Amino acid sequence: MTTDHTLAAEHLTLGYGDRTVVRSLDLAVPPGRITAIVGANACGKSTLLRSMSRLLTPREGRVLLDGRRIHRLPARELARTLGLLPQSPVAPEGITVADLVGRGRHPHQGMFSRWRAEDDAAVAAALEATDTTALADRSVDELSGGQRQRVWIAMALAQRTDILLLDEPTTFLDASHQIEVLDLLTDLNRDRGTTVVMVLHDLNLAARYADHLVALAAGRLHTAGTPSEVLTEEMVRAVFGLESRVIEDPLSGRPLMLPIGRHGIRPDPAAPSGAGGGSLEGKRMG
Repeated sequence: MTTDHTLAAEHLTLGYGDRTVVRSLDLAVPPGRITAIVGANACGKSTLLRSMSRLLTPREGRVLLDGRRIHRLPARELARTLGLLPQSPVAPEGITVADLVGRGRHPHQGMFSRWRAEDDAAVAAALEATDTTALADRSVDELSGGQRQRVWIAMALAQRTDILLLDEPTTFLDASHQIEVLDLLTDLNRDRGTTVVMVLHDLNLAARYADHLVALAAGRLHTAGTPSEVLTEEMVRAVFGLESRVIEDPLSGRPLMLPIGRHGIRPDPAAPSGAGGGSLEGKRMG
């Protein structure tokens, strides 16, 4: 099991140029748990993650790792504790999958240290966990979007940090591989105690896989807590401007959001007469 580390933002204000994106935000990440950050496009999710990984310097406030300002920590020390998978990572031209995943081991090597057996083991385990072993000798440039995403996740896993930040880790993945990645992160959390913080667009996947949800709206914290506390019809309306119904997921017992579009609930043309009609409220009451 990993050592619990505390990660928190205090009075954080972030932006780019003249544009402020995140305003006066306070956030504490539960150690040893899975946290999902949700919100509408351009609400500050990725910006917040960039600041929490030290890629973006706050305009005001601070990010603290174990009570220490993250922007003042030595780079190698930080990289041994905290790993980041950004939204659109760029691989060096011509690099192979194995070499890219191996870069995740750099924080664990000193200036004069050699590649060790444990580095080989970490890379092999990361490739196997992400189903990319067969791609090891291929150039990253040749891969599909979904394959490339799994390789980047493998590099993050090979780093073996106690805290892992992931910005939309299911991007480019089909439904099957989305579930595989989220299951993998859950295994990592349960087996090693890794603290996972990820930005997700899918509210239902976030509610199913996260212990802690953080909902942002226009750069401010709207609400944070357990999935049952956060994923409510009021939150979906306030944060996404969307009418919905939130029911209990029959598989997980967690909240499940059903969106209501402009056309309401359309019956299935193949359903027997009377089986697909009626309103959602009528179906819930009946």
